[in-house]
Amino acid sequence: MSSSDKNGIAEHDFQKLGIAVIQTELAEIDALQTRIDNNFTQACELLLNCKGRIVVTGMGKSGHIGGKIAATLASTGSPAFFVHPGEASHGDLGMITKNDVVIALSNSGNTAEITTIIPILKRFSVPLISMTGDKDSTLATQAEINLDVSVSKEACPHDLAPTSSTTVSLVMGDALAVALLQAKGFTAEDFALSHPGGSLGKRLLLHVSDIMHTDARIPRVLESATVSEALLEMSNKGLGMTAIVDKQDKVLGIYTDGDLRRSLDNNIDVRSAAISDVMTRNCLTTSADELAASIVKIMDDKGINGLLVTDDDNKLTGAFNMHDILRAGIM
Repeated sequence: MSSSDKNGIAEHDFQKLGIAVIQTELAEIDALQTRIDNNFTQACELLLNCKGRIVVTGMGKSGHIGGKIAATLASTGSPAFFVHPGEASHGDLGMITKNDVVIALSNSGNTAEITTIIPILKRFSVPLISMTGDKDSTLATQAEINLDVSVSKEACPHDLAPTSSTTVSLVMGDALAVALLQAKGFTAEDFALSHPGGSLGKRLLLHVSDIMHTDARIPRVLESATVSEALLEMSNKGLGMTAIVDKQDKVLGIYTDGDLRRSLDNNIDVRSAAISDVMTRNCLTTSADELAASIVKIMDDKGINGLLVTDDDNKLTGAFNMHDILRAGIM
């Protein structure tokens, strides 16, 4: 076959081309390490002491990167938002206050929409941090602090499309955000509070009390019940188990689908047998204030599908099974 396929499109080694892009960008990121210098320290200190919010701006591809940086800062404990520089000159500058710090991204450092708003920022004494590819550009020289995100080569074969430069800018933004996160002592729990809908937030915020069945929805029978009565309770409540309690509602044991299978294997007459004779005594229970995610590993290790919830006096307060955990999005 010739160097073209049947559609006339030239054949290429796409894997080789993809690897070349990654290698180019990795080299530029590696070079960035030498620019985590005193300017970076000063930028972090300025952002750490910001009394207002961090305002990120950038045009074109730099704007897209700026939006991601603002989002990362905001989600890691540094209040931030993105302002489009084109809109800033038409009213959106009113969103910026004297207590804020502005981070402006521009590879050339001479983007007109950004340089236009510099005098206004200066007038109101709003600190400006620039991220540019040219330390001698207008933006770099007018900023209080310039972070050098220059690259020697774009991954584009024509050295035109923003590729290496946007990657390096994004990495610098991540370096700022994570450095601030650690300086502020921002914890995984803090992260969860700003991500309540995400899987991490659910793992760190949801307690057993948030997922358990309570009151009349708890499957329970007295120790005087028969197995058939326990099975009816299990069927009505749909958790694949029932608690066996005394008259004070204290847990004496549990009867599960697994126990039913063992009862049948032992030829026990489930219509007349006493539940107290076949239940699992000294069963594992948990408390309502336990993190739901921490219970998952225990259930996996023990090979159990459901748990009873008790208070400090061993009184039954709730019940849940693995389906409740799945519905809550913890797994």
